[in-house]
Amino acid sequence: MRVFVAGGSGVLGRRLVPQLVARGHQVTATTTSAAKLDVLERLGAEPVVMDGLDAASVGEAVAAARPDAVVHQMTAISMAHAGKPDIKHPDRWFALTNRLRTEGTDHLLAAVEATGVPHVVAQGYASWNGIREGGWVKTEDDPLDLLEGTAAQVGMEAMRHVEESVLKAGGAVLRYGAFYGPGAIDDQVELVRKRQYPLVGRGTGYSSWIHLDDAASATVLAVERKARGVFNVVDDEPAPASEWLPHLAACAGAKRPIRVPVWLARLLAGDQAVIMMTEGRGFSNAKAKRELGWELRHPSWRQGFEEELA
Repeated sequence: MRVFVAGGSGVLGRRLVPQLVARGHQVTATTTSAAKLDVLERLGAEPVVMDGLDAASVGEAVAAARPDAVVHQMTAISMAHAGKPDIKHPDRWFALTNRLRTEGTDHLLAAVEATGVPHVVAQGYASWNGIREGGWVKTEDDPLDLLEGTAAQVGMEAMRHVEESVLKAGGAVLRYGAFYGPGAIDDQVELVRKRQYPLVGRGTGYSSWIHLDDAASATVLAVERKARGVFNVVDDEPAPASEWLPHLAACAGAKRPIRVPVWLARLLAGDQAVIMMTEGRGFSNAKAKRELGWELRHPSWRQGFEEELA
């Protein structure tokens, strides 16, 4: 197939493109920077500079590639794009990413419609943001938490826009867990080693993780099987912060994380951090395994963190 990867030079794109190429697909991959064209070329893709927020740029790139499938991986979360992580103000930190998930999604889908591309796969998110009621592990049938009234709401609504738009177009949305793998958690590990990543309260909030290579393999399957609908792309072990954060610290050779009370965490880090650490809901991967035939190389963050930080 001819596959167009929008955002091919991102942390997941760099793992996805080689897997698509290895399966025999002809890949066109985009970047916003001409300096990264050679990176994409080395990965085996036809590289293209594209501005995801410019409708004409997106339309021209998709039309020239004539793809059988478009994969939407456009974000701007890296420090080069978003600056230093600011979990207290996710509306500011993710401002450009939120635009890529709203305006950028609309531009991609308009180009898809104009050029007759039959299938779209897009990036979603499912780590700790399941609805905060009932059990600790959610399926695709459970709603996501919009975090209404917090600084994170605008970002959660941007992800809802991706889902609603792509599903309306007959595509698939892969709700990836929290990424780890090459280049994905370097900033978090640095904070852990400095003891600047504390446990909040009792650390009862659940999260789901996924290794970049497993996220990429699920994406390849969604493209090849022309999947439709929503899929949670997470590992086998959703777990509370009280388990995964100390383990991450141990694997990083750091001291055990300090513990701070909820009121202080809310003051210093904001609502999102408190919700994630104390009330977050993780996710089940049963549907992705069943319907995509997906098998994980890294079924648990426990072994995954150890291998990553060895």
